[in-house]
Order: sequence, then structure tokens, then C-alpha cells
Amino acid sequence: MQRRERTRRLIELGGLVQKAGLVELTDDDRATLYGALLDLAGRVRGDDASDVLALWKRRGKRAFDAEEQLP
Repeated sequence: MQRRERTRRLIELGGLVQKAGLVELTDDDRATLYGALLDLAGRVRGDDASDVLALWKRRGKRAFDAEEQLP
């Protein structure tokens, strides 16, 4: 059961990468995507981590809310 839940979670996370448009923007180049994700992780390790996370969370919530408004 844990394996199935983990697989579902990973699929959902991959869906977010797709939904954000990163696959198209990088021509599906996995090295580029991985580098971008490493850059994001580095930002979260910085001194202003809480500010960065709060900004990302607000943006993400706005995007989810906007999707819900679509017909």
C-alpha cells in the first residue's frame, strides 16, 4: 500500500511540472529540469527561505484558484 501511495504522489508531482509548463519550456530536457529544481532547492536553503516559500505558496494557490474558475 505504501508503494502505491508513493507512486501516486510522484505522479502528481510530475503533473505539477507539466502543469507549470516546464516540460515545454525546456524541450523535455531532463538535465535542464533537474538543474532548475536544484536551483529552487538552493533558494529554499538561503537566508530568506521563509519569504521564498511564502511567495511560491501564494502564487500556487492563486493559480489553483484561477483554474477552478475556468468553465
